Amino acid sequence: MTEIRSELESPGSDLYADDEISVVPQVELTVPKTDDPTAPTVTFRMWVLGITACVLLSFVNQFFWYRTNPLTISSVSAQIAVVPIGHLMAKVLPTRKFFQGTRWSFTLNPGPFSTKEHVLITVFANSGSGAVYASHILSAVKLFYKRRLDFIPALLIMITTQVLGFGWAGLYRKHLVEPGEMWWPSNLVQVSLFRALHEKEKKSKWGITRNQFFVITLVTSFSYYILPGYLFSLLTTVSWLCWISPKSILVNQLGSGSVGLGIGAFGLDWATIASYLGSPLASPFFATANIAVGFFLLMYVITPLSYYLDFFNARTFPIYSGKLFVSNGQEYKVRSIINDEFRLDHKAYAEAGPVHMSTFFAVSYGLGFATLTASVVHVLLFNGKDLWNQSKGVLRGNKKIDIHTKIMKRNYKEVPLWWFLSIFAVNIAVVIFMCFYYKTQIQLPWWGAFLACLIAIFFTPLIGVIKATTNQAPGLNIITEYIIGYAYPERPVANICFKTYGYISMTQSLTFLADLKLGAYMKIPPRTLFMAQVVGTLVAVLVYASTAWWLMAEIPNLCETSLLPPGSQWTCPTDRVFFDASVIWGLVGPRRMFGDLGEYANINWFFLGGAIAPALVYLATRIFPKKKWISNIHIPVLIGATSIMPPATAVNFTSWLLMAFVFGHFVFKYKREWWQRYNYVLSGGMDAGTGFMSVLLFLALQRSDVTLSWWGNSGEGCPVAKCPTAKGVIVHGCPVF
Repeated sequence: MTEIRSELESPGSDLYADDEISVVPQVELTVPKTDDPTAPTVTFRMWVLGITACVLLSFVNQFFWYRTNPLTISSVSAQIAVVPIGHLMAKVLPTRKFFQGTRWSFTLNPGPFSTKEHVLITVFANSGSGAVYASHILSAVKLFYKRRLDFIPALLIMITTQVLGFGWAGLYRKHLVEPGEMWWPSNLVQVSLFRALHEKEKKSKWGITRNQFFVITLVTSFSYYILPGYLFSLLTTVSWLCWISPKSILVNQLGSGSVGLGIGAFGLDWATIASYLGSPLASPFFATANIAVGFFLLMYVITPLSYYLDFFNARTFPIYSGKLFVSNGQEYKVRSIINDEFRLDHKAYAEAGPVHMSTFFAVSYGLGFATLTASVVHVLLFNGKDLWNQSKGVLRGNKKIDIHTKIMKRNYKEVPLWWFLSIFAVNIAVVIFMCFYYKTQIQLPWWGAFLACLIAIFFTPLIGVIKATTNQAPGLNIITEYIIGYAYPERPVANICFKTYGYISMTQSLTFLADLKLGAYMKIPPRTLFMAQVVGTLVAVLVYASTAWWLMAEIPNLCETSLLPPGSQWTCPTDRVFFDASVIWGLVGPRRMFGDLGEYANINWFFLGGAIAPALVYLATRIFPKKKWISNIHIPVLIGATSIMPPATAVNFTSWLLMAFVFGHFVFKYKREWWQRYNYVLSGGMDAGTGFMSVLLFLALQRSDVTLSWWGNSGEGCPVAKCPTAKGVIVHGCPVF
């Protein structure tokens, strides 16, 4: 079932007179320039396997969401796993045609399992593999604030934040999909896999096919994960430096991989390695190098200097923490400063005192400020001219498009812009309804929804250029929090809703745009792809919301670290940071934290530093044009690399960087044939095996509170890494100086 254009443009027309060579060499080498419009696309197999993959990935990823290492199972796992099932269905399903001779004619088995069916299944899987960020709102309100948020408004927030991005995708597809320069590197991984999985495979010198290798990897990782997941949890964070002197705060701070600098720390657990930065096997070497430099500067230069020089009273608090504190180093009791209207209680706040945070947390916010301005300046300097020319070309109707877009325009009908805008209009109507009907629960005013949309509209083309060319996408979470924190202060739920609408609508639009580019590479009919995106997104939201609601009812003391048993995985680090951000930006407000009433006003200088840094790199490329390595310095990626710290910890970075360098440099350079054949298959198998064993362990053992208490499950062995070192600070379990 395909939508073929009723009037095919002539290949000899002006629209197809451009060069037939892709402007990006990697695309030229990877993506085929052929298309068969008659290949099966929308089939019974596609629906069954696509929705199944979407449901499974949505459930497993939301299940991991609350765990200490929130591993994300990528769509690559499903992409590989469905191949033998698709071929099996092509062999066993009946070929009989139903309603033959009518417009409703269909068959369960149109023939061999096609690449186009496989691509659409993967689009469904992409919907399930991308987290529903709005579930943070549900966790923050119900688990941390202990306030009311009903299922219906929570579900509506999740749906609207996920689907709103269709509007921006429709507006900017001409800029971010059709030009050949916008090549979306991550899609080449999937294109390579599609070709590898569907082209006839010759026997390799290693004696096994890719599918066999995937099964072996899946079974091995599935079996192995019982060690770090249940029997020997110490393997998740091996902080051997602490074992030398477990009572020394300095040694603990240096060696702890979870609450310290992580010198020498590593994890023998795929969940530790891939939980925050994604699979290290899929990272381009230049991006890995930028991330390594950014991590080294923050963790081993800025943090030690800031802490031991006592910036912002750093030594009163842990060297690494995403929690909030009072001035004497005790954890802040946030619920004590909230009044009955779910707003800041000024009298209680005056008695409790200002909110403090670790210097590491403050600096990480500063780097977030710098990343935002660096992204804008970088795109304007390095891509501004191209964006301007593309915009003029779109308006004049003479834009330059790549060969794959030309084939798509020749063979298929485009998705009308009004389809995208209709989804946007319906979503805005639902959001406005919620702003009035559920005002006491979500707090967001109607004008806040429109302002969030304007921010997303402005930043989508800027961040989109970075994502489409480097595979990295700086977020808008901090700037959205900053703006609404000043415009509508002391309302924490309004703040996190505004952040989610502004930040995630842009992020989702980039996901949709990436899928559109994948569709162009694999020649998927645009209207069929649009349908798969919409259905997949809605199915994923329903599963994410239901799973989150179930886990909240099923797991006692979920996210309550002080009440959970030692070694529990249900610590919710990502939700904790989200909650703390809602306190900083929403309840207390940026003016009391980073403004004239706050202790951290100097952090605002990071905005200026972020703007200057890419300008210096740009000047260096002009002054030293022969030094090609300078152009690989990507400031938004470099300084934005650690934006996920906290909740990500040092061991997540050290373990990920080690694997990324081994496979992205050494294996790629010296074992190129093996890398090309098995690298991404290995990644998908590790994801799938680890995810399935984790769910099995929970259902079979942890759900019934069947635990195993021994030294190997007693933590990383850095008991005083969290302790402050300032004089006179009293914290339970820590020495007093």
